[in-house]
Amino acid sequence: MSETETAPSYEQARDELVDVVRKLEAGGTTLEESLRLWERGEELARICQGWLDGARARLEAARAAAGAVEVENLDKDG
Repeated sequence: MSETETAPSYEQARDELVDVVRKLEAGGTTLEESLRLWERGEELARICQGWLDGARARLEAARAAAGAVEVENLDKDG
């Protein structure tokens, strides 16, 4: 993917990945087309994983912030 292109959303990448897998499982493609599909599937899987990793990091940061607020509130109450 070039720098001028934007990465697809998680949902777009997932949907395209499902389509790629469906085509590979159906067979009937040339070796070259199968390799192209496989490579695209790998790229889409990396994109999806990147989105998931980012979401996990945001969730952990939110939990850490909430935990800090809880500790701060306990300090004020004590």
